[in-house]
Amino acid sequence: MRTPPIGYAGLLPLAITAAELGADVLRRYFRELGPSQISEKLENDVVTDADHAAETAVVRLLHERTPELGILAEERGASGQSEARWVLDPLDGTLNFVRGFPHFAVSLALVTRSGIELGVVVDPMRRETFYAVAGGGAFRNGVPITVSRRQGLAGAFVTTGFPYRIKPYFDDYVAIFRDAFDAVGALRRPGAAALDLAHTAAGIFDGFFEFGLSIWDVAAGMLIVREAGGKVTDATGGDEVFRNGNIVAGGPTVQAALLGLIGRHLPESRIPLP
Repeated sequence: MRTPPIGYAGLLPLAITAAELGADVLRRYFRELGPSQISEKLENDVVTDADHAAETAVVRLLHERTPELGILAEERGASGQSEARWVLDPLDGTLNFVRGFPHFAVSLALVTRSGIELGVVVDPMRRETFYAVAGGGAFRNGVPITVSRRQGLAGAFVTTGFPYRIKPYFDDYVAIFRDAFDAVGALRRPGAAALDLAHTAAGIFDGFFEFGLSIWDVAAGMLIVREAGGKVTDATGGDEVFRNGNIVAGGPTVQAALLGLIGRHLPESRIPLP
């Protein structure tokens, strides 16, 4: 088990404070946005004043407390030259937020050349904070969490996300979805990948898969799942999630079974890239 440098582990309280600050901002905006506060970045991809306000609050605190670290934030991009950088999604599940569906999150991770050092996912409306430090286990509101120990897909409770960013691969995804629907006990699509991963780490979901995600969607949740005893890979079973945006996570047995199911429809040569 890899133990991070003490300096990075010591930044966990700051990370929790920063992510919860972003969550406070989101709660103030929730169901209060007007049309002029919502704009479309790309097709099926919106941004709101709440995204910007939460990101500004989190980034300001991180800059003040750790000026030596870089920051990669979804809305403002990258800043700083350090190989160690904060990776922030100030509002994962923006469309849920816009429509008043109370299922969205703040996701914050510290990523270095060695890997993901710590991760925090905050559910603002349920006031749940999931977090982990590399080598230190995973927690929800201070209580240890572990992944499900389900032994296979039969009866499994699995979550996914629709690949709206990579529509040319939708037919492949539908084939995977159809097989997964037949194989598992129940299949859900809540619409916030960071929370899907946090809930998988807590054993709520037995497994999760999605394609075409960005690093800020998954970095924190990946570490939390791994520290909760789970397995996280890309869709080929490799470790290129940040490069290709494809992720399969869960308890070890369910994750392996999902990889096998996906592999029948999505050979390596056709793995989608965002």
